[in-house]
Amino acid sequence: MTAALVSLLATALLIVAFIAWRRRAGRRQRALSQVLDAADALEERLRTARSEIEAVAGSDGNPVREAMQEMLRQRLWLQQHGQDASLEQLGQVRDSIVAGRVKIDQQLLKIERARAPSVH
Repeated sequence: MTAALVSLLATALLIVAFIAWRRRAGRRQRALSQVLDAADALEERLRTARSEIEAVAGSDGNPVREAMQEMLRQRLWLQQHGQDASLEQLGQVRDSIVAGRVKIDQQLLKIERARAPSVH
């Protein structure tokens, strides 16, 4: 092999490695962005839920408080570990956040049904 061919192969390998690194970085960034978007959506939903629940039951025993605390724990974890977390870890956090939002939506639906006048 000539020196020029070796140099060309080394350059090609570097380009392939760089492209692979950029793709992985792009997937990480998308995964982190999805987690943050899910967290923002849940936080907004929790604020709505808190208002709805307090309107019906007052502020005592509001289940949204625990969910808000969990959201804060997840945001702290993201702040501390988000840049180093694996795609799998980010996916698990996103799934947990989405599950929390579904749970809050179910609670809000129950409240809505309880508030609706019953038809006899």
